Amino acid sequence: MKKYRVLDLFSGCGGLSLGFQNAGFRINYAIDNCQIALDTLRLNHQETTTINADLAQIDPLDIMKGREVDVIIGGPPCQGFSIAGKRIVDDHRNKLYKQFLKFVEVLQPAVFMMENVPNIASMGEGIILNSILTDFENIGYHLNWKILKASDYGVPQHRKRFILIGFKSSHKFDFNRLDKYLTDHISAEEAISDLPEFDIKPEEGYPEKPKSNYQEKMRQGSNGIYNHITTKHTDKTKMIINLVPDGGNYKNLPEEFKNSRKVNIAWTRLNSKFPSFTIDTGHRHHFHYAFNRVPTVREAARIQSFPDSFVFLGNKSEQETQVGNAVPPILAGVIAKELMSILGELNV
Repeated sequence: MKKYRVLDLFSGCGGLSLGFQNAGFRINYAIDNCQIALDTLRLNHQETTTINADLAQIDPLDIMKGREVDVIIGGPPCQGFSIAGKRIVDDHRNKLYKQFLKFVEVLQPAVFMMENVPNIASMGEGIILNSILTDFENIGYHLNWKILKASDYGVPQHRKRFILIGFKSSHKFDFNRLDKYLTDHISAEEAISDLPEFDIKPEEGYPEKPKSNYQEKMRQGSNGIYNHITTKHTDKTKMIINLVPDGGNYKNLPEEFKNSRKVNIAWTRLNSKFPSFTIDTGHRHHFHYAFNRVPTVREAARIQSFPDSFVFLGNKSEQETQVGNAVPPILAGVIAKELMSILGELNV
């Protein structure tokens, strides 16, 4: 099987890269401006050349000189898009997306995959999306897009992502090809119930046997639990969260505690029987469904579908940011498998 060469832009720690690697792609290059995330990616993708650069400032012709790729993947941040009329204008706020476009234009990969937040499809009453589609069509790509829910494909998390796929050939990606990967939802309990309440070091191994097929899958290739360091809350915080039931939130609290935090996501517990809400980059409002603490980095990584063998570097806050910013590898993997099959069919 041909090893198609991949460039991962805005790579973070490599969630997209892991999904594509598991599907048989070679992750040749990854570019991001966060060194600790690149260190994590490099640790888990030994063959990848990582490049620390501000993608808003670099010229693809310079940084990729003499380097060829078959596939470009990535998720340029979409905050602050600036529009005029019916198109995205050349404004500094659009530079990251425009740079993704420029990399595709310069390197001419056989296919690209751009992921983003789901509301990119409705921003500016559709002007943003229409402008993006027009931009890629103007450089010769045939496009299709869809908003996918990660929980439908084996990720224990209700996370939605906008996925845009463009082929250089006349081929258009048929998202119905992903239907074969649709599966029953995996609950938070099925994802993390084997992970202990307290800190554990990887050399201590697993304290108990897996309790679900998902846990068995996540343990493959790992002899222990990495990045499982718990947050030490105050006695008052633990007392308040103890009053919240499995799957509950601030509405379940006595009146004197309901307004103790001025955010609508306050005091929210995971629901053990359903997939998790979207894992973000780390705060102190979401709690374990049973333990009176926020999830550890490893628990969040499990919910994001990172295997236990994937180790995160940096301090705990940096690790939480890496996990929260990532694309779930299992979701990336199902897309990658179909792209691999199509590239073979097209004899690229």
